[in-house]
Amino acid sequence: MRRYPLLFLLFASIGAARAQTSPSITAADMPAVGDSLRLSQAALTLPASAPPLTRNGADQTWNYAGLVATSQRVDRYDNVNTTSGLQQLAFGILGGVNRATLVAPRALPAAAGAALPVTDPLEFFNLSASDFRSVGFGATLNGLALPVTYASQAQQDIIYRFPLSYASTPDVSNSYFQVSVPGTGFASQKRRRTNQPDAWGTLTTPFGTFQTVRVVTTLADHDSVAIGAIPGQGLDLPVRREYKWLAPGVHVPVLTITTLTVAGQEAVALVEYRDVLRRFVRLATLPAAADAVLSAYPSPSAVGSAVHLALPAGSGELTVVATDLAGRQVFSRHLSGAGGLATLDAAAFGGFRGVLLLTITTAQGTATRRVVRQ
Repeated sequence: MRRYPLLFLLFASIGAARAQTSPSITAADMPAVGDSLRLSQAALTLPASAPPLTRNGADQTWNYAGLVATSQRVDRYDNVNTTSGLQQLAFGILGGVNRATLVAPRALPAAAGAALPVTDPLEFFNLSASDFRSVGFGATLNGLALPVTYASQAQQDIIYRFPLSYASTPDVSNSYFQVSVPGTGFASQKRRRTNQPDAWGTLTTPFGTFQTVRVVTTLADHDSVAIGAIPGQGLDLPVRREYKWLAPGVHVPVLTITTLTVAGQEAVALVEYRDVLRRFVRLATLPAAADAVLSAYPSPSAVGSAVHLALPAGSGELTVVATDLAGRQVFSRHLSGAGGLATLDAAAFGGFRGVLLLTITTAQGTATRRVVRQ
């Protein structure tokens, strides 16, 4: 009879040992000053070896070795002292609750990027033992490097709280910022971020095999934007989910699969993973300064309404090709970029609802922007 308690203890000890293999993510596993982390973007069609995104729980095995890289970018993190003027004042050692420990080139949130003709966009972060958070943004407008902070410390965007593991409870944060330039534009973003650790296990990508904890981040954004004489609009953006596999020592997610929920359907919008240098043959892209100016707005927009394009100076004649997430062409248009603006009328979109990729080709190069039709 004594065998049964012994067997129970044996199984309990095995279960405890297995639970201990779930990784715990801390501040040491986040980006650091000097990091140059190469990330590959892959085709939106996931490999057959990949399990459904809904699979969760303990001791999982995810095989994404079949991902095929289509492009790359490098995520670089610098010291705040590399910035200048008002940005260093706002986020440097005198920044108070807005003090940042890291800065990285980042596209501005959609609302700000559409409303303001800026270049050199940046995001400022603070990393501490308790959390990793965004404390604000920066960009250059008319030659002046400007900072944009959140409404308060309590309304900063908390990306992760530490320690983070499969055993962590869901975490919710709410953030808000606004920026206004008289005569140019106004933008604000209200965000609700929910982090739900829902699985741990072994992940394989073309970069290698890692012990990971998966965090599902749900982002619900409400953007308000006004551009010049165009009346302001406030819109709820489609819910975005980021399925992120985090591993000790990697500093960025080993794999991120981003989805958008439109008309009740969740569709893959981005697949990105940590990688080594790969060579690609590609079309000429817009220079960085021109790419930062180009935007499509409003997004989301309603069926029956037009979409406007803010274009870099000197764009001239341009071609816009719209495709859905399955790669099917929805329309192609030739437009004039005179005055830095162009309009895609409602007839171009017809009754399409969902996510469209606009490939915009000008004399300066090619760029892609994503728009949502509701």
